[in-house]
Amino acid sequence: MMNNHIPEACIVLFGATGDLAHRKLYPALFQLYQKQKLNEKFAVIGVGRKEFSHEKFQEDVKLSISKEKNIQNDKVDEFISHFYFLQMDVTNEKSYQDLKGLADELDSKYSLGGNRMYYLAMAPQFFGTIPSFLKSEGLTETEGWQRLVIEKPFGHDLQSATELNEQLQKSFPEESIYRIDHYLGKEMVQNIQVIRFGNAIFESIWNNKYISSVQITSSETLGVEDRASYYEKSGAILDMLQNHMLQMAMMVAMEPPGGLDPKLIRDEKVKVLRALRFYNEDEVAKNVIRGQYKEGTMNGKTVPAYVDEENVDPASKTDTFVAARVFIDNFRWAGVPFYLRTGKRMATKATEIVVQFKNGPMALYHEHDDHYQPNLLRIHIQPDEGLSLSLNAKPQGDFPALLPINMSYCNNCHNELNSPEAYEKLMHDCLLGNSTYFTRWDEVALSWEFIDGITNAWRNGNVPLYKYSSGTMGPLEAEELLNEDGYTWWPPTNLRTDLRTDRDEK
Repeated sequence: MMNNHIPEACIVLFGATGDLAHRKLYPALFQLYQKQKLNEKFAVIGVGRKEFSHEKFQEDVKLSISKEKNIQNDKVDEFISHFYFLQMDVTNEKSYQDLKGLADELDSKYSLGGNRMYYLAMAPQFFGTIPSFLKSEGLTETEGWQRLVIEKPFGHDLQSATELNEQLQKSFPEESIYRIDHYLGKEMVQNIQVIRFGNAIFESIWNNKYISSVQITSSETLGVEDRASYYEKSGAILDMLQNHMLQMAMMVAMEPPGGLDPKLIRDEKVKVLRALRFYNEDEVAKNVIRGQYKEGTMNGKTVPAYVDEENVDPASKTDTFVAARVFIDNFRWAGVPFYLRTGKRMATKATEIVVQFKNGPMALYHEHDDHYQPNLLRIHIQPDEGLSLSLNAKPQGDFPALLPINMSYCNNCHNELNSPEAYEKLMHDCLLGNSTYFTRWDEVALSWEFIDGITNAWRNGNVPLYKYSSGTMGPLEAEELLNEDGYTWWPPTNLRTDLRTDRDEK
């Protein structure tokens, strides 16, 4: 059950010298400290392969948080004094005895009550190894709580995820495993729940009687950059659709929970996946568009095609774009298409949810205005956090034309300095034992089952790979997917036929 007191814990961070720790985790912990959500009763043990002294590690942590905004410099030295480093070979059981000795020592020094959070910011091949040694070498046998935090990817298909989960649960019970999806820590993703259930005006019309479609887009302007070795194995579908995109869809589509208990909220999210329509190979070809970026222009500069990026196979069929039409076959959402779209090297960087409402039964004014726009609720996840509601009004004058107007709220415009990062909230939730915004095993299993149906069809060669120019919003075929149903992506894009993409039929 969730607690609200200031947590006391030893945080053991595997991968302490890595990029994630420096960019996200250390700044997140410092924000918690200076906001008094951590007190003096905490310690961090950084684990890595390098030979660091405690002092060198502390200086590294200090450097990582010095780049952040809104830093209280007088608290930095106090904060880093709680950090300790241990050189470890995570495949060697003797190293865990050294870790146990240091953790027990810090337990006593800071009065931590045996509470431990083990954060695996490591390569996935160690996700099963480390928890096994933590269990076998007695690190999980303390009087306090034990929690295991795991970054994605959690497996690469249902079989590998199941094997990993079975291995983890030999060392930690399900309620102690926190599978992190940083999208669930984003302010406006968490706000979906409040927008829906805290406003009767929305919840009363949040169904197939009043909503015609839902769009979820997460577009990036960057290419694969230095992640080619990972991306060649995952593509956009595993990197984004299997986790982030489906998580946002669950938040939009879930039924009202019986309360704010994490279990009740996660139960309702799982019900969405159980109602998700799974596709056979022919249905995948009709409902899923996959693409790969080719050469194009970004900010006035020519950028290379995906297959010309460093460490990418020149004959690669890896998807850098996916658009899918999915259906949730339950009473609330029957017949309402959910359109999910994600890709790299696209025209804009944005993550947004667009709920399109149906037209009224008598379209009195529509015949007078070719530019009639349906009512839209847009939830802006990033980079501009907020929401807007598109309505139609009458402009000045006598002619009964329509003027679309937006009622907007920008969250990070008002709270830019104090708006917490996703990792800050998620780490705090884990320390408090609040699992609401972490993924449960049954969520992971069902999402993999759905995605495996798509990737199996791709491997069998039944779905073409569409090439799209860098700097566009993806293949034209993704537009046509919506045009078939009488919709377009918001905001609308140019549908000129001379922009038709190249096809690689494999």
